[in-house]
Amino acid sequence: MFFPLPLMRSVRLKEAEEPPEARYTASCLCGSAPCILCSCCPSSRNSTVSRLLFTGFLFLGVLVSIIMLSPGVESQLYKLPWVCEDGAQTPLVLQGPLDCGSLLGFRAVYRMCFATAAFFFLFTLLMVCVRSSRDPRAAIQNGFWFFKFLVLVGIAVGAFYIPDGSFSKIWFYFGVVGSFLFILIQLILLVDFAHSWNQRWLGKAEECDSRGWYAGLFFFTFLFYALSVAAIALMFIYYTKPGTCHEGKIFVSLNLTFCVCVSIIAVLPKVQEAQPNSGLLQASVVTLYTMFVTWSALSNVPDQKCNPHLPGPQSNKTLPEGPAYYETQWWDAPSIVGLVIFILCTLFIGLRSSDHRQVNSLMQTEECPEATQQQQQQQVVACKGQAFDNEQDGVTYSYSFFHFCLVLASLHVMMTLTNWYSPSETRKMISTWTAVWVKICASWAGLCLYLWTLVAPLLLPNRDFS
Repeated sequence: MFFPLPLMRSVRLKEAEEPPEARYTASCLCGSAPCILCSCCPSSRNSTVSRLLFTGFLFLGVLVSIIMLSPGVESQLYKLPWVCEDGAQTPLVLQGPLDCGSLLGFRAVYRMCFATAAFFFLFTLLMVCVRSSRDPRAAIQNGFWFFKFLVLVGIAVGAFYIPDGSFSKIWFYFGVVGSFLFILIQLILLVDFAHSWNQRWLGKAEECDSRGWYAGLFFFTFLFYALSVAAIALMFIYYTKPGTCHEGKIFVSLNLTFCVCVSIIAVLPKVQEAQPNSGLLQASVVTLYTMFVTWSALSNVPDQKCNPHLPGPQSNKTLPEGPAYYETQWWDAPSIVGLVIFILCTLFIGLRSSDHRQVNSLMQTEECPEATQQQQQQQVVACKGQAFDNEQDGVTYSYSFFHFCLVLASLHVMMTLTNWYSPSETRKMISTWTAVWVKICASWAGLCLYLWTLVAPLLLPNRDFS
């Protein structure tokens, strides 16, 4: 069958007149990260864009989990196969009366975070030993975003049909281990941020010959220590009682002593000689974060005399039966502050590499080699607002380790959103000593890790810790 020549010409003209944006947008669904940024955005590295998009997937899961905790979705959650009572019709309660919908919300958070953790764990295994963007698996890492989103949605939908059984109990301990590791990662990132901050402001002070930068460093150091002292005082006031709450008193006193010790060690002459960039700013950040972890641990003490955050009945008077008369408190101050720190640290993982080689080695990231900087500048000009491939000669971060960090982040945010409450053998949702000891041990491990960064150059003088 033959078409008239004028008709064929008109078809070609229509194809030529078709805006390239439509074909460009469609190709981005299956293409790579360079398509993701629009022309109005500044040119960015392909590696940075991919990390931000994966972080966006994680934040999407966090948003869904927060929505699941809201009372408005309870009626929809009742349609799922797991309900608020077990086969023996034994109600689940949270150390006192708790409405059924909140327990469904708690279960929903566990399943949503299980989906995000499984998604990132799949990529952890898939991206092992990817060395450059020339590896075929790098195309999966940096592209096919629409299909990856569908995979995440599919895993999430399937997770909501997992039979309850012992799932919540087992997954709680996965969350405990993952959250412990992510607390250490958060401390590493905070110390690295404080190191970079200290270096930049000291460099500005030397360049400008101005005391204003020194005053700024002194102000923030004093502020962080003042907040730490205030936190210690408030913890003694609200989380300890005369003649009881001995565990809380010991935890706060020990961490106070440890923080004073590491602050003194940070300014010792020999440490300053081996670590010129070490100072009280980093020690103040570590002290403040340690006090936050201690506060978070005390908020999980399973004793209402020593823990004002434990939920309970609204009053001592007799109330009619029904979930509307029960007090539900998933969100408290430690959870909100922990969620903010989680968001900032997760963005920090996705946005930048460290200025310190040791941190890059630990976090499996590295800056781009200087030899490729000229090539990247040429790519920036050519891309005109799109992301460019900066990993042809070698990846700037370990794909596998990055996804493993997001697995830990998924587990940590799950524990944060549910206040570390655990389903017990008595079918009660309670705050346990497990959560308390995990957080306290994480604070001690973080202090030991920071102490090691101070004394390692003295103990291993033949190694380069610059």
